[in-house]
Amino acid sequence: MKLNCDLGESFGDWRMGLDDQVMPHIDLANIACGFHASDPVHMENTVKLALEHGVTMGAHPGYPDLVGFGRRSMQCSEAEIRGLLIYQIAALEGIARVQGGQLNYVKPHGALYNDMMRSESLLRIILTSIAMYSPNLALVVQATADNQRRQAIADEYGIRLWFEAFADRAYDDQGLLVSRQQPGAVLQDTDLILARVQRLAEKGELESQSGRILQLQPDTLCVHGDNPAAVTLVREIRQVLNALPG
Repeated sequence: MKLNCDLGESFGDWRMGLDDQVMPHIDLANIACGFHASDPVHMENTVKLALEHGVTMGAHPGYPDLVGFGRRSMQCSEAEIRGLLIYQIAALEGIARVQGGQLNYVKPHGALYNDMMRSESLLRIILTSIAMYSPNLALVVQATADNQRRQAIADEYGIRLWFEAFADRAYDDQGLLVSRQQPGAVLQDTDLILARVQRLAEKGELESQSGRILQLQPDTLCVHGDNPAAVTLVREIRQVLNALPG
């Protein structure tokens, strides 16, 4: 599994994350595009950092919600969703192109991502938007038992899906993420997280918050690096994956 991380989420003088410490240990950088976080200067700096470390870049667009960090659902029309996606993808793609880089995928952020996983109509709007902009871009979605169904939908639009799992987030029995508003939604126990990663990589399974076994086939694993402890965890997860056979 490739490691992906949400990066470039600082804004003006406000700092979020330790991008320079995380970037050397990941494969995919989900770069904020200015709506839920970031600004043109931080977008440019994050692209530069990714290029320096040979990290694959993707757009990380969200709802226009700086105050709520994109974690609040918004009632947007189809035209609004399409517009906000293309606007953000194009902005980051332009910044990357100027520096000699390119985007390879799109991973919606926060509430937009969770809404997409619960709404086929929203998933289709997002797929339509990506296909209109560039069908060469993959879309990152959460790995669930319905991987084949979602891939069949994406095939209608000629879009590749990259399925992801989360190292440090709790799952419900349907295989979706437990809301951050619920206790225990973000895992803190390093040993538990590392054991979870190993089990997922070796057996393709993890436990839901209630103990149900979920069968998953992820292409990539999302990790977070927004504090020193998280950076250490990213390094340790990298070591676990590197030690696996093959």
